[in-house]
Amino acid sequence: MEPILEVRRLVKRYRQVTAVDGVSFACGPGVCFGLLGPNGAGKTTTIEMAEGIIDPGEGEILYRGRPRGADFREEVGIMFQHTALLDFLTIRETLETFRSFYRQPEDLEALVERCRLGGIQHRMNNRVSGGQRQRLLLALALVNRPALIFLDEPSTGLDPQARRDLWRIIESIKAEGNTLVLTTHYMEEAQRLCDVVAIMDRGRIIAQDSPERLIERHAGDVTVQLPAGRLPEPRTDLPWPVETIGDRVRIRTGHLERTLAELIARQVDLSEMTVRAPNLENVFLNLTGRELRD
Repeated sequence: MEPILEVRRLVKRYRQVTAVDGVSFACGPGVCFGLLGPNGAGKTTTIEMAEGIIDPGEGEILYRGRPRGADFREEVGIMFQHTALLDFLTIRETLETFRSFYRQPEDLEALVERCRLGGIQHRMNNRVSGGQRQRLLLALALVNRPALIFLDEPSTGLDPQARRDLWRIIESIKAEGNTLVLTTHYMEEAQRLCDVVAIMDRGRIIAQDSPERLIERHAGDVTVQLPAGRLPEPRTDLPWPVETIGDRVRIRTGHLERTLAELIARQVDLSEMTVRAPNLENVFLNLTGRELRD
């Protein structure tokens, strides 16, 4: 199936700095594509080139298999991380204003309902909470019925409840077959929403696959922890390495079911056992390092 968006060998240089160095990826219909990376990795520059905000130095960007034309801006929605809104307009008036920019805008009541703005639609833009503002910005990105939607850090600064509420709306948009391109620093967000994740570092994509396969390939084993006294001595005959940390023992294993079966066979009390599965954050740190970037 032809990609909705295809990026080929993008390069962007600023004087002596190569911000983006040969980046390529493609997004198919109904896919949520996540672009992750530490500060300075080049992901923002990459996305701004894909959105048409800045021009690439080299490479090409195709929309539905062709170079972007006049239809691109009409059919693409962008949820920016920061958008200045007019304080003297209400939420409903803001939506009406943005709808007037397009030939075939989304129905106003449908936007209000989808993004759960009904109870606050007559409130001024500067009188809303962080979660309400993000839902409004998402509604503005949907106002032109876009086939391709860019989401730039959509849940930054939101509390866990507001974040999950926004995720549910995004999941409903994706379920209708829309293509999403997401940038985020929340690994849980990327793991939940994305079908494909690309991790950038120093201007290049260093890993790309589904979250599940990235975790399997780059995140290591499952960790099982037990109180130290629960695991009898000697431990040298155990089929996996055991590490003692304070009053607990930690077992790393690539085969959780087999490990649990072995512990049960040895009559180990598992009542205070904890199991920590690897996640996308482990992948990110293993690939890009653990030191803070300025």
